[in-house]
Amino acid sequence: MSRRRASVSRATKLEEQLCFALYSASRALTRAYQPLLEPLGLTYPQYLVMLVLWEGKALSVSELGARLGLDSGTLTPLLKRMAEAKLVERRRDTDDERVVHVSLTPAGATLQERAKHVPLELVCRAGFVPTAEGLAELARLRDSIQHLTRRVADVPAERERVELTR
Repeated sequence: MSRRRASVSRATKLEEQLCFALYSASRALTRAYQPLLEPLGLTYPQYLVMLVLWEGKALSVSELGARLGLDSGTLTPLLKRMAEAKLVERRRDTDDERVVHVSLTPAGATLQERAKHVPLELVCRAGFVPTAEGLAELARLRDSIQHLTRRVADVPAERERVELTR
């Protein structure tokens, strides 16, 4: 096999793809959260909503969607289930009824205390030691992933394909 063909063959292997590594890591983290969130009655996406709302401020559905990277078509049924569970309240804006505001109910606010162990427990499940060094390593990994996310999100759709060196 020629060197070029071997290089192209390697470049198209699933295990070599950054997208697959990130996808696999995301799925594994979601699964690791499940036993931690189940006693709280939350799914992983609901936990993310709660994290944002626990920051203390009611948000519109569109603001919440922007923070979470979710569109209203995904967020609306999620919020409806959370409202049925009495964790959040949805209210239409009095000036613009197209805008729906989401806030915590007392039960949703109280849940924060029961959930405070989740981040550290996940750190341990992910194999990080909860020491200053271990947490610093985790912070660097998080920052690198956030940086990659911003870089990929900033790539214009019309940018021409970069030709790889042969």
